[in-house]
Amino acid sequence: MPDIPMTVVALLCLASVAAGWIDAVVGGGGLLLLPALLLGLPSTTPAAWALGTNKAVAIVGTSGAAVTYVRKAPVDVGMAVRIGLAALAGSSAGAFFAAGMSTDVLKPVIMVVLLAVAAFVILRPAFGTAPAPGPATRRQRLAAIGLAGLGIGCYDGLIGPGTGTFLVLALTALLRLDLVTASATAKIVNCCTNAGALAMFAWQGTVLWKLAALLAVFNLAGGTLGARTALKQGSGFVRVVLLTVVLALVANLAYEQWVA
Repeated sequence: MPDIPMTVVALLCLASVAAGWIDAVVGGGGLLLLPALLLGLPSTTPAAWALGTNKAVAIVGTSGAAVTYVRKAPVDVGMAVRIGLAALAGSSAGAFFAAGMSTDVLKPVIMVVLLAVAAFVILRPAFGTAPAPGPATRRQRLAAIGLAGLGIGCYDGLIGPGTGTFLVLALTALLRLDLVTASATAKIVNCCTNAGALAMFAWQGTVLWKLAALLAVFNLAGGTLGARTALKQGSGFVRVVLLTVVLALVANLAYEQWVA
């Protein structure tokens, strides 16, 4: 455990609460917590320790949000787990190929996709405000497992930021869900991918467990509150947060690509 000033620890706790709330509502909490860890930990700390600690914190908040959603939202847990297992396989494959692929090439592509998504959500105000009539077909369910599971899981292992947001969008479109139910389903999928990633980081010994345990308490509180807020405020509120997170993700990727 590195020597971290108490003021920095306090700020990390605040970041953990906020990240848990954002992640529960629409995904993307890692956009806040991971940079906070990278800035808050001593400069001599390898980045892998921040990544591992972030996963150890995130899985607690995500699990808390998932439990809150499952209790009150109409979630198809069986389908969510099947997508989650596919995402686990996809993230493992993505992590395997990450070392040999330049993310500098992929980031501009992801930014274009995100801007297209933002434009789509803005131009389609009814998107995700209510579930589409009729259940998803077998083909749509298989597409959800392939795209939302394997595809986005691979992206998670390869690059990472915004995985939860991509899941919410894909599940809304493919499974004909409203945004609140899609967020709930995404949390279960995230639990699977986070568990796989955390197991790898723990095996490598790159988790600051004491710091993670403290931040996890605050992340859990933020995640539970975020899920309750989304359930109370409805899909219209989630849509606003979704647009905000998508634009923040574009700005973050642009900064990493051309400024940092």
